[in-house]
Amino acid sequence: MVFPAGGGIVASFLACRSIYVTASVDHLAGSFLRVRSGAPPLARLPDGCRVVSAADAYAVQHETIRALGGRIAGWKVGARTPDAEPFAAPILEATLFDSATVLPPGLCRHIGVEAEIAYRFGRALPPRDAPYTTAEIRDAIASVHTAIEIVDTRFVTPGSQPALDHLADQQSHGALFVGPPVTDWQSLVPLEERVILTIDGKVVADHVGGNSAGDPIRTLVWLAGHAARYAGGLAEGAIVTTGSATGTLFVAPGARVSATFAHLGTLSITC
Repeated sequence: MVFPAGGGIVASFLACRSIYVTASVDHLAGSFLRVRSGAPPLARLPDGCRVVSAADAYAVQHETIRALGGRIAGWKVGARTPDAEPFAAPILEATLFDSATVLPPGLCRHIGVEAEIAYRFGRALPPRDAPYTTAEIRDAIASVHTAIEIVDTRFVTPGSQPALDHLADQQSHGALFVGPPVTDWQSLVPLEERVILTIDGKVVADHVGGNSAGDPIRTLVWLAGHAARYAGGLAEGAIVTTGSATGTLFVAPGARVSATFAHLGTLSITC
């Protein structure tokens, strides 16, 4: 390839890189979409595809979501430590269950269950120049809920790939079940909240706290800016689940799973 002289070399390099990145995003999103349509799961990323940054992963996420169609009805957000940069993935209406309590057969290949705290926003948070403050985020929350997320993957094995590869795969989202609302939530302290998870009547987790991200409100503040960049902001009514308080436990189809947070109540589902 012949590059023009001077500053044109940089411009041409960046243009070529942009074309390559776009092609790689399309290729990887297409691979995930084929698995969702019934193709065999991926043992690894396709040849020629690499996810080298969170920005790459988010580009693949949103190309996949665009191709799937439907409305972004919620988000999952989390962080590996209380000080780490959060990460997120959008959730479409098709995998968000506000009242149903039975996982549709065949929806998920793997069924990893996690007890989580979810927040519903009572008003939209559109893009704006100034970042949203913690006070503004808290003021926009209409209710808090016990939630159970189902972890799934378009790879052969959950957790088998580098973290960025799983982030590109919708952060391993399968489905999200949301319990009844608690509107008097302002005194809730998630780090001090007792959580109990049972599978087929057996208690598999019973402790206080447990979310690696620490205070979930911090991740919601970050998400407001992230959603503004990638999806036009947080919509009114959006549900945001904020990370596992129990770790991930894989169950067989038909398992009965219950999650209880001391001040939010119990949600029971059939997988």
